[in-house]
Amino acid sequence: MEFDFFKTIGGSITVSDTEGNVLYMNDKAAEVFGSMVGKNMMGCHKASSQEIIGRLIANAETNAYTIEKGDVKKIIYQTPWYKDGEVAGLVEFSFVIPFEMPHYVRTPKAE
Repeated sequence: MEFDFFKTIGGSITVSDTEGNVLYMNDKAAEVFGSMVGKNMMGCHKASSQEIIGRLIANAETNAYTIEKGDVKKIIYQTPWYKDGEVAGLVEFSFVIPFEMPHYVRTPKAE
């Protein structure tokens, strides 16, 4: 039995290949963006965003930032996923976060 752990969590998860073709969207992502599975996401992004996506894939980089839309603040985390040791595309996580939230500094555990 296959179980999709990410299907109904509270944040959006979108997975694409290196060309920008959407391979997976959880329920929240499809609710927010409409189902894009099987479609290319690049047309939904402005040129500067397309350049960032290309750079993340080409250089195996991660991009993290927050956005604010009305009374909602979100953290966006875009990171490569790998197949056979090679970048195979990007995963984008988008979660609503509080405007004010605690921040903790933890001491690394000594070895």
